[in-house]
Amino acid sequence: MISVKINHRIVLLIALILCASNFSSRAQDATEKSDVTVIHRTTDFELSGDGKSENWNNTKWLQLTKRKGLVNYNTQAKLLYSDQGIYALVACEDKKITATLTKDFADLYTEDVVEIFFWTDESTPLYFEYELSPLNYELAILVPNFKGDFFGWTPWHYEGDRKTRHATKVIKDEKGSTTSWIAEIFIPYALLKPMENVPPKPGTQWRINLYRIDYDDGSSSWTWKPVETNFHDFERFGTFQFE
Repeated sequence: MISVKINHRIVLLIALILCASNFSSRAQDATEKSDVTVIHRTTDFELSGDGKSENWNNTKWLQLTKRKGLVNYNTQAKLLYSDQGIYALVACEDKKITATLTKDFADLYTEDVVEIFFWTDESTPLYFEYELSPLNYELAILVPNFKGDFFGWTPWHYEGDRKTRHATKVIKDEKGSTTSWIAEIFIPYALLKPMENVPPKPGTQWRINLYRIDYDDGSSSWTWKPVETNFHDFERFGTFQFE
């Protein structure tokens, strides 16, 4: 039998280090949870694609940060909610529109696109993904994601009050050169059924992220909240609270 002499000072030091580490981790989690953005209520309104509705004046821009790529375009977004659904506005600085796909539910992410993800219930690895191209074609899918193993499911009976509304506009200067494009989106709660916490109530929190991909000079991308692996790092989404 080997006799081991324990230095109680070392044991105490190790215990203090572990305690400090755990506290730091909890503090970081608390900080992340406290980083909440308020989404304001609105009445329902029509989408024109230019973002000029007065309703948009009731909320501030969210800045998307470049994740990778060579171009340095400014990208901003706004969100509002009504009794019927979620409104999104995305403004994309751009000098060249890369968009040839002319069919809904195509692989829009292979060309210029904006994307928004809703994770409404943190107890379930299930979220909604929506994409819109400058040509106003869409992709709407429900995504189950089990430890990075995911695939999208398209909606059934996609009609009536389950159908989205969307509009886009390419902005040009006086010389006819492209300067930006704008996307306006309305996603009805009826489309999100049967996801939990839908429709939201005042005080409800959803995890959300916003993205953009551009193909002017290779592939460049932007995110509202940073992700590590890809856009489907849903546990890194930001938190919105409905006012």
